[in-house]
Formats: sequence, structure tokens, C-alpha cells
Amino acid sequence: MYHTFLIGMPGGAELIIILVVILLLFGSTRLPQLARGMGKSISEFKKGISEGESDDEKELAEKRREQLRDAERVREDELADAKVRQK
Repeated sequence: MYHTFLIGMPGGAELIIILVVILLLFGSTRLPQLARGMGKSISEFKKGISEGESDDEKELAEKRREQLRDAERVREDELADAKVRQK
């Protein structure tokens, strides 16, 4: 059997050891603050991504409106020229 990864995902015992080490390093009062900060940063990141997408959509919609206006002007000019030629 060939293993593509030399190090696998940690199991239950390894996760408990990692959590204990983190608890010893940061302390019980600092961990909730770190978790809260991580949650806020993730929500800010998602908010920034969604705002960027909505800005792109607004720009695209404005470009489409401009193209439609330009096409309408061209058509009106062509109709006016056709009327002048008929006279």
C-alpha cells in the first residue's frame, strides 16, 4: 500500500494533546478572546468578499445600461436618417 501523505490527520488523542498545549500556552482567560477575534475576522472577511462581489455586479449592470442606451441612440439615429432619405 502506497501512502501519499507521510503525516496524516491527527486523531482523537492527538487533538486532546494539542488542545491542552494551547490551553497551557494561552491560558483559560485568553482562549475565549482569541476565539472571538477569529470569529470577527472571519465574518469581516466574508463581508468584504460579498461587498466586492456586489460592487462588481453594480459596475456590470451600469455598463450594460450604458450599452443599451448607446444601442438605442444608434437605432434612433438610423431611423431618423431613414426618414430623411425617404423625403
